[in-house]
Amino acid sequence: MSQRDYVEKDYYRTLGVDEKAEQADIAKAYRRLARELHPDANPDSSDAETRFKEVSEAYSVLSNPEKRAEYDKVRQLVGSGAYAGGFPGGGFPPPGGGQAFDLSDLLGGLFGQAQPRGGSPSGRRTRPNGRGRDLETDLTLSFEDAMAGVTTTLRINGNAACTTCGGSGARPGTSPQVCQVCGGTGAIARDQGMFSFSEPCDNCGGSGRVIPDPCTTCGGTGVERRAREIRARIPAGVKDGARIRLKSKGEPGPLGGAPGDLYVKVHVSPHEIFDRRGDDLLLRVPVTFAEAALGTRVTVPTLDGTVTLKVPAGTESGRTLRVRGRGVPTRKAGHGDLLVTVDVAVPRKLTRTQRKMLEDFAATDDDDVRAHLDRYMATP
Repeated sequence: MSQRDYVEKDYYRTLGVDEKAEQADIAKAYRRLARELHPDANPDSSDAETRFKEVSEAYSVLSNPEKRAEYDKVRQLVGSGAYAGGFPGGGFPPPGGGQAFDLSDLLGGLFGQAQPRGGSPSGRRTRPNGRGRDLETDLTLSFEDAMAGVTTTLRINGNAACTTCGGSGARPGTSPQVCQVCGGTGAIARDQGMFSFSEPCDNCGGSGRVIPDPCTTCGGTGVERRAREIRARIPAGVKDGARIRLKSKGEPGPLGGAPGDLYVKVHVSPHEIFDRRGDDLLLRVPVTFAEAALGTRVTVPTLDGTVTLKVPAGTESGRTLRVRGRGVPTRKAGHGDLLVTVDVAVPRKLTRTQRKMLEDFAATDDDDVRAHLDRYMATP
């Protein structure tokens, strides 16, 4: 919907409701009219089809609280003559003369148009060229590279600044010119009675610039489709699924406009022996029954070498031992911890000598490891 629609069309009358009508009443009126005027119910009536479109347009505004508030504000300002700049007598100029004013100035940016700082109310800033689109790409890293951090090259296929004109859109040796129709503002005023409505300039497409001699490579757009290579630094300790923003590495804006950003979604391949939990590394280490019972020292790998770990005598399977500062690198220039879980390996086969030694051990072991279950046992 344009500013002109808000002034010229009475959406309340179109739906047959009062200006103070509740949203439920507006919806009820729309449903009734939509059933009556729907093209399927009136296949041979062009008037019904036109009315159906008008009703749908009215409902799209009045059913949205924000749009309805804007619409009501426009009609209130126009109907009351409450223009901040003022006219003699406090009203609008007579139809036969006087100075027309731009409704977008009266509304003070109600439709999202930025107003100039200082200067005359009818002034306009030259519109900057549009910002380019943000792009996203995927990057898969090994677990080791993700933990250490890496600088890599990303290859992006898509729109890029034209190599011939540098993104200006003009043939080398020439330059874009200010649009003579809109004076570089990107907008022109359309007079409608006592009002003047701002609309995008047809001559320059709203950019405020024209290119008399377009670049032959990009046809005056300032962009061309080609492959780009972008160097990216991936920080140490990056997590699987992390999304890293590379500012201004996205698609270039048209005619030299600011580029968008590039977002890199990181996928980290799993490691053969390490897992990760937050900033901690997880590692499972098997020990023999004898090592667990008697205690031992085992050498285990870390991200940057090895470390010797003491396994206390009597360690049970599943116990976790902590090695501080040997985990995942963090942003605070520190590291998480390495958490080593001990798995007691039970031999699948025993020699005769081993079996005899274990039988002798069992005969002398009087610990009742299942004593806590006795009170739950069924009484015969």
